[in-house]
Amino acid sequence: MSSSPPAVNISANASDWRGQALSNFCLSPFVLDGALYASIEGFIQGIKFPEGDPVRAAAFQASGWDAKRLGDDARRDAVHWQGARIAYGSPEHHRLIERAIRARVSQSTGLRQALASTAGAAIAHETGAPESPATSLPATVFCHILETLREDILAGTLREEG
Repeated sequence: MSSSPPAVNISANASDWRGQALSNFCLSPFVLDGALYASIEGFIQGIKFPEGDPVRAAAFQASGWDAKRLGDDARRDAVHWQGARIAYGSPEHHRLIERAIRARVSQSTGLRQALASTAGAAIAHETGAPESPATSLPATVFCHILETLREDILAGTLREEG
């Protein structure tokens, strides 16, 4: 009887290098809809602010805790994207974040290979702290996005987003 491999924790403080590399906190530039972003965390925090807000621009250029802190004082009723106001925590909000994650991974050979190398393992998101009920991206949604993305990579159906 074979046992399945342990879960791969995708987190900035993960012990597995792949978990750190695939973390939203990681400085990992990507292009979405023609604009350059420094990290997924910066994207997640930046969209909490309306277009033209200087905190939005600063978040889009940040990563890690610097990006996270920029979003600390943001309102949690909506996010802002291309002139639209999207309900915070809604499926549409999560699809927007998924587009950004897909763009980041599809544009990086190393990240695609790192995610593919987790085949057969569950994906977890354990940060060492309880999840905030006000989080932009619940762990279950984040893990599902990565698992679906991994399936697309392994099936050879991933198309470059951006």
